[in-house]
Amino acid sequence: MGLEFAVEELYATGWSALDTAGCAHLGDGRSFPAPHRVGSEFEAAGFEFSVRHIQLFDCYRAEWSERGGSSSGAVVGQSESEAAVYALAQLRRNMMATSYV
Repeated sequence: MGLEFAVEELYATGWSALDTAGCAHLGDGRSFPAPHRVGSEFEAAGFEFSVRHIQLFDCYRAEWSERGGSSSGAVVGQSESEAAVYALAQLRRNMMATSYV
């Protein structure tokens, strides 16, 4: 997948870096939220969020769940940032889809 793809997916959901606190930057200058900021955004949306390294596959798994509930979603990436950013993109897509129903 790659970090650039994850960032593109996040921007496609309408996310913008008006507040760049807690953001990192790609080589082309685009901002994206660092994993700790992603965690804050999940918390604000009412979810618990974690990212962990899976040594067996040398990848990172980001997962989220409703507070006190079962798992709501998970993604994997080659880096902690990639997994976190892609997870936020997926959360935002799911929230947009359910808000129109």
